[in-house]
Amino acid sequence: MRQELRVASCGLRGRLIAVALLFLGLGWVGAPPAVAQGQIVPVADLLTAPARYDGATITVEGELIGDYGFRRSGFMWTQLDDDSYARAPLVEGGALTGANSGIGIRMPEAVAEGLSPPGGYRIRGPIVRATGQWKFHDPDRQGETYLEVSSIEIIESGVQLSEGPNAPVMFAGIVLLLIGSAAMFRYVHLRNRS
Repeated sequence: MRQELRVASCGLRGRLIAVALLFLGLGWVGAPPAVAQGQIVPVADLLTAPARYDGATITVEGELIGDYGFRRSGFMWTQLDDDSYARAPLVEGGALTGANSGIGIRMPEAVAEGLSPPGGYRIRGPIVRATGQWKFHDPDRQGETYLEVSSIEIIESGVQLSEGPNAPVMFAGIVLLLIGSAAMFRYVHLRNRS
């Protein structure tokens, strides 16, 4: 009886060890890897797992868009997007690929010097490589999540975008104008006959 008990307890101990190793292995595999300082991080990663990067020095590449909000504190806030529209704007034939995705960035005015105007409908803003500390729910900024930029490298200056005429829309407009003119002519002609 004693021998059976020892085998059973050994089996239970073996199972417990196996379960512990399994959980340890899952925890090790499931845990996110450490963030390398200065690592280029896509905006999508920052939006899906912002806490993972909290306090890390990272680099984000993308287009500066919207507005440059200069503050009395000597800092400037803006938006950095790294979606497909940054490289292929719609007005230049880029495809609709979903919503814009970006993050807020904050930098000293001195770092912001020399930047082209931010992107908008007819302007593609500068494409930059911004490096700084990722702040997730920063208590000093009322819980804001943003990149505190320490350096910025301009990859491409902003450019004015031109939108040419839309041939199908112009053709449809001319056809509708001709149909409307013909209908009006017929109406006036029939009215004058009576």
